[in-house]
Amino acid sequence: MKKIFITLMLATVTLGLSAQDAKEILETVDKNISSENRIFVSDMIIHGRRSSRTIGSETYSVGNKQSFTEYLSPAREQGTKMLKLEDKLWIYSPSTDRIIQISGHMLRQSVMGSDLSYEDMMDDRKLTEVYDATIAGHEEIDGRDTYVLDLSAIVSDVAYHSQKIWVDSERFVPLKQEMFAKSGQLLKRTTLSNVQNVQGRWFPMTMVYKDMLKNGKGTEFRINSVKFDQDIPDYIFTKAALKQ
Repeated sequence: MKKIFITLMLATVTLGLSAQDAKEILETVDKNISSENRIFVSDMIIHGRRSSRTIGSETYSVGNKQSFTEYLSPAREQGTKMLKLEDKLWIYSPSTDRIIQISGHMLRQSVMGSDLSYEDMMDDRKLTEVYDATIAGHEEIDGRDTYVLDLSAIVSDVAYHSQKIWVDSERFVPLKQEMFAKSGQLLKRTTLSNVQNVQGRWFPMTMVYKDMLKNGKGTEFRINSVKFDQDIPDYIFTKAALKQ
């Protein structure tokens, strides 16, 4: 009986340490990925079944509450702008000269035919604000040792009820993510690569998103340049800026 009690105690302590270590890993990931603000220029390559197309954009963001994106190319998308304030999202189309609010079920729609939804782009919260984590093991990805973490949502307003992420054990950035519905169905898979040291933090410059419910070849998101902790004028995050 005493042996069983000791075994149970050791198991409880081990699980506690595992949860604590997982939380610390996730906090370090947040420090690398999240920021007070950032400006980045990127290309989104949408790989269809027959052809691919590239959309260039520049994005300004402050925390997880404000972001402003202007699409730069191709010509037919140039001048399209997207503004997020808190939980509100507006899109300006120069072809119609109209501002449209995206809300409700529309947030689940694809962004310009990509594997990303508006809901994906809206939620930029830190992982530690949304999920609890436990360590599921170790795996190697592209020659890098990773911690495998199981994440369970601790809030109700989240697109993915759970996630599995593979975190580089040296640089503490995700190299792979799988996102699941409450039913356990795999909804999306993301692979992250081209990890670079930017202003003292490790950051993946290439991300490939795959909507597992679609037949396409995925959407590649390449960050061409990124700057953290910049002075961003407040007027950018206004509806008036959409038509400027």
